[in-house]
Order: sequence, then C-alpha cells, then structure tokens
Amino acid sequence: MLNVNKPTEKVSLDELAINTIRFLSLDAVENANSGHPGLPMGAAALAYVLWTRYLKFNPRDPKWFDRDRFVLSAGHGSMLLYSLLYLTGYEVSLDDIKHFRQWGSMTPGHPEKGLTPGVEVTTGPLGQGFANGVGMAIAEAHLAAVYNRPGFELIDHYTYALVSDGDLMEGIASEAASLAGHLRLGKLIYLYDNNHVSLAAATDLAFSEDVAGRFQAYGWHTETVENGNDLDEVDRAIRAAREQRDRPSLIICRTHLGYGAPHAQDTFKAHGSPLGAEETQAAKENLGWPTEPPFYVPDEALQHFRQALSKGQQAQEQWNRRLSDYAARYGDLARELGQVMRAELVPGWDADIPTFPPDAKGVATRAAAGKVLNAIASRLPSLIGGSADLNPSTYTDLKGLGDFESPQNQPHDTQGTAGGGWSYAGRNIYFGVREHAMGGIANGLAAHGGAIPFAATFLIFSDYMRPPIRLSALMELRVVWVFTHDSIGLGEDGPTHQSVEQLAGLRAIPHLVVIRPGDANETAVAWRVALENQQRPTLLALSRQNVPTLDRRQYASADGLRRGAYVLYDSPGSGSGRSGPPGIILMASGSEVGLIVAAEQKLAGQGVRVRLVSMPSWELFDAQPQEYREAVLPPAVKPRLAVEAAAPQGWCKYTGDAGDVIGVERFGASAPGDKVMQEYGFTVDNVVAHALKLLGR
Repeated sequence: MLNVNKPTEKVSLDELAINTIRFLSLDAVENANSGHPGLPMGAAALAYVLWTRYLKFNPRDPKWFDRDRFVLSAGHGSMLLYSLLYLTGYEVSLDDIKHFRQWGSMTPGHPEKGLTPGVEVTTGPLGQGFANGVGMAIAEAHLAAVYNRPGFELIDHYTYALVSDGDLMEGIASEAASLAGHLRLGKLIYLYDNNHVSLAAATDLAFSEDVAGRFQAYGWHTETVENGNDLDEVDRAIRAAREQRDRPSLIICRTHLGYGAPHAQDTFKAHGSPLGAEETQAAKENLGWPTEPPFYVPDEALQHFRQALSKGQQAQEQWNRRLSDYAARYGDLARELGQVMRAELVPGWDADIPTFPPDAKGVATRAAAGKVLNAIASRLPSLIGGSADLNPSTYTDLKGLGDFESPQNQPHDTQGTAGGGWSYAGRNIYFGVREHAMGGIANGLAAHGGAIPFAATFLIFSDYMRPPIRLSALMELRVVWVFTHDSIGLGEDGPTHQSVEQLAGLRAIPHLVVIRPGDANETAVAWRVALENQQRPTLLALSRQNVPTLDRRQYASADGLRRGAYVLYDSPGSGSGRSGPPGIILMASGSEVGLIVAAEQKLAGQGVRVRLVSMPSWELFDAQPQEYREAVLPPAVKPRLAVEAAAPQGWCKYTGDAGDVIGVERFGASAPGDKVMQEYGFTVDNVVAHALKLLGR
C-alpha cells in the first residue's frame, strides 16, 4: 500500500529528507526527459539511513583516505547518488542536478569516476560495481594488516554498495561473491534493492532463486528487511552487518520501484524512462510534496543533510591526529604509508630490475616478465595481484611475499604458493578461475588507492575480462593487465587457447596502452613504463615460447620501447647519415621481432637495405610528435612489411597502401608451436619472399 500523506500533514524530518532525495531525483529525470527514476524513488530510504547514520566521509575532501567507500553498482540509478552528493555538501550544485545527462555536465547518465566528486568508480554495466567493491574491501584489509598497529588503526573503514536484481544476475557478481565469502571480508556490506522489477518485466520471469540461501552458501552473512521504508529495520540490519567481522554481508531489502507513483510503482515502466508530467505530479501529491516549483529542497532537509560537513571534517581531523601520533612512533612505516597512499613509486623501486645478456636461444617474455616483476615487488610495497589460477604459467607469483588469505583459512595444499605464509598482509591474490571478477576486483583495488594491482591470465581469456579492462581505461586506473600465451605460437593447446583477434580488439580501447615486447630487455622496460603510467592502464602481451634476447651492442637500446616504436637497426648503407635510405622497412612486435632480425640478415646478403623497426606499442608511438614518427617511418619509403602473429587489422595505418602484413586471418591449430608458426608463414623465408615481392624482385 502506498504511503499517502496530504500536503498539509506534518511529516518527520526523516521522511522530509527521504522525499527530498526522491523528488530531486525525479525532477532531474523529468527535466532531462531521460533517465531512471524508479531506483532513486524506491531505494531513497535505504540510502538515507546509510549516508546519515553510518557512512564515514568528508564532503570537503572526497579523497580522504580512511573514508568509507560507497559504490552505486546499480549505476542506472545515478540520480540517487547525485542527489546525496549535492545534499550532503560535495561540490555538486543544484545547477549540476538541473543539467543531469546534458553535454558537459558533471552529472552524466551513469556515475563516472574522476568526473563527479564523491563517485568512487564508474558503474552502469551491471555487476561491475559489485566486483569493484570486493577489490576495495581487499585493499582495506591488506593495508590494515600491513600498517595498523595496536592503538593506531589508521586503516579502518567499510565498503558499502547498493546492488540491484540485475547486478546479482550477472555472472561477475557470482564470481566476486564467491571469492569475497572465501576471503571472509567482514567489512564489506551490500544493500540489495530487491524491488522485483527489471528493465523489461517482473524479475520472476527469469530470476526466482533463493538469494539469501545462495549468499549464505558463498559464506556471506545475510539480513532480510521486509519493508525498505522502515528506517528502524534498515538501521538494525546495517548494525548487525557491521558486527560481522569475518563475513561479508548482504542486506536484502524489499523495496518498490518508483515508490509513490500511483500508476508506475512496481512496474517496469518506472525503471528506465521518465514518468511524465502527469505521473510526476501525481506522485508528488501522493506523498505530500509540493508540485511546484521543481527541484524544491526544503531548508530544514538541506540543513539536516549538511551536518555531514562538520561531522566529516571532525572525523578527518581526529584521523589526522592519529596519523601524526603514528608518525612520531613509527617514522619509517608512516613514511612508507604516506608514499603508498599518494600512489608514489618509492625511491629505488626499479634498482633491481635485471639486464638480460644476449642469448640466441633466448627466453620467453612471460619468464622475463616474472623475473622483472619479482625484482620490482621486493622494493615496491603497493604492488599486489595474482592470476586466475595460472601462476605457474603466467610467472606472476611474488616469491616470499605471502598469500592474501583470511587468517582463519588453512589451505590444504601450499606446495604451489609463493611462500611467506597466508594473511591479509600477503600480496599474492589467488583469484581462482574467475577472470571476469578478477578484472573487476583489480579495478576496485586501484580505485581504492594504496595498491597498484596486476591481474594475469592467458591473452585468449581477455575475452572474459573485456568489460573491466574497458572500464579501467575509462576510469584511467593504474592497473597492469598481464596476458601471456599471446599468439598461435603457444602450440599444442590449439585454437581454443591461441589468440588471433584479441590484440586488435584491445588496441581499439581508448586510453589503454597495449605493449607487446620483443625480447627480455624490452619486457623490463615495459614493466617500467606500466608502473610509471599513473593515468592509464597498461596491458602486457607476453610470449609462451622463447624468443632471442638481442645483443643491444649491435641493436638499439630497448629503452626505445618508451616511444612505442623505434629504429632497431639499419642495414649498412641505409638510414640517417648513411649513403642512402632503406629500401624496405620491416616492422614487428613481440615474438616476431626476432623473425625480422633474421630476415634482415638474409636480405642484406642480397643487397637489400633494410630498416628494422620494433613496434611494441601503437598507443605510445601514436602519442609521439609527428617529427619522430616520420623519422622512424619515413614517408618516402613506401615498401613496408609488418609481421605479427595476430589479426592484421590496423597495421595498414603504418604499412600504407604500398605495404603488406604477414598476420593471422583464421583460427590456429593444435601442434607444437614451431610447427604452427611455420605452417602459418612465420618463417624467415616467407618474410624474405614478401619483402622481395614488395620491392618488385
């Protein structure tokens, strides 16, 4: 039954404040003639209790490190969050609310990190925020275990999220919930807006599971609130969840989509479309709200919400005093914590990165990357991560740095662990075979702060992770995506595991830096670039098979990788300052760099002047000045051949109309890697033949 109040009735301050959230959100959607009014109207009471009674935050400093994190995983209900941000005093104005979903507004259709103060992560693709919250809770637990000392609990906050039916239907939520339960993340609390309606219909057409039973099986604590507008019940449930120190909590709250709208409530029509002027007026009359003016905010309600300013400032000042006392007692630890919180690379972080000697047999770039990773991790305390149950294959175990694991868990088989014991202080995260959740969790770790996460699996399985990879780029998070087994050269596992089209698809993502290093020393530089790159995610594509380690006394320094592409070598008699330009440019990335090196030697023997260009990163190269790009790829040199064991899509940008590409345009095959590469044309003879054809010989 609807809660009907006449305009003349006196309502409580709580109800006045909740209706302020509802109708501020509703008016913004109506004004934009676009948006999702149902969730803000139905979940306003849940959010009100959390934000005014429990959530620890300071609107004047949205990045205060020990704030509680709030994730609106159901990002379509963004006006709920924007209303709360404005009302509690963040730098979101009423004018911003009035420009909801408009060009240049800081109140876009779905929340975007970095655009709107107080938005922790970009959400909207359902399930992603659910996994992000798990990553945030992992970050909090890890940092608390490493830096807190008795009487000095500097890292002590909760991660909350508002999740929807759609979030819980997505597979990523199941993966993330399973891991969160296993890890016993007790400071993770999700409020489930259980309104029984999805975008297209009632949820019972496709979603009839026992949600409480499912999450209990995952190891979660659950609470049920039968009436999401009962503030005392919501309060009781949150309080009970906060008392659960060794289990994450799901609070299942029965709500009503579009609450208060006489004809739209509890129907899918309230989900993703404006209610219209007539239904908006009826909803306001039904809940005793003035029909005019729009965007009405009662002074009493605003003053009530704005108490968050003094409350938050006081909480942060108290924390600052604890931090000062902590620094006086634990000076070195406090300095390290400060660097970690500021996302700094500590002095000397790269001092142990190895230089690899020339080796014709060489080493797989995945193996070289593992050595580099461990050399860095021993000096960089914020580096944390793991793989989707593939550490022995991806070489991403951090040796001696412990496993991130609840102290209450006792692994049965520790033979494969990286050593150093298990606790929340450990830096190896065992994600299990959960690639999609791994990606979302890594984003949450980075968004939380205090962690530089890496996540590893085979390149083919980036398909399972594309949504979080894309979101890491959209949020400009410093995440390192480590993908090994990067081509058909992996061999016997066959076409199901051999990537073909993945590189092209990943290179298409804006703001993502894709690096495919050509040998061990390029791999070392790639890791440097990835960690120095604070404003964008970096993806490393690494080989399973050995590749030659080039003699850098003969070939250009691997530091050229920093510019995306560089002149590796010019045949005698060609290139800048020589007797003539190169006759042809051979360019390659990754494992095929060694192939063009061998081809140059054969072509030079036939009198062909060759320029070798190593091109590990298109994105880094495209960011260089035109003068540099033309110095590497002179416009006057038309014969150009690119060699890469992947789909050739995109290479024409560099080869031009007169060039060619040796690539892969069909699925791979099961056979030893050398045999597969040979059958697909990745041989010295085939490169030479293509080059001579381009030269008309």
